[in-house]
Amino acid sequence: MIAMQEYTFKRGYKLDLERIHECLSESFPAEIKKNGDKLVMSYGIFKTLTVWIQNKKMAVDTESDTTVTDDEAILDTNKRYRDFLYKATGYTAKERLKKAKEEVSK
Repeated sequence: MIAMQEYTFKRGYKLDLERIHECLSESFPAEIKKNGDKLVMSYGIFKTLTVWIQNKKMAVDTESDTTVTDDEAILDTNKRYRDFLYKATGYTAKERLKKAKEEVSK
């Protein structure tokens, strides 16, 4: 399953790929490769996690590894992903949901 999401940044959070790389490495103990202007990694239930900056937003493309069925691995990956999004954008899950709803209603 592949899903692409775009996230806005809270005021004061720079749209900087190096800063986003730091957030990724703090959240995931995995090798992060730079592929042009994109950061690519693999961890837990993510076969691939790709991050880049597009239209002044952080774009995240995830491809799930459907062979992983271990609940602990799934929960761990989801928690790390939420932590990463918070560190990178400055918004909590609740705030990101509110922002997404606002985007849809425009």
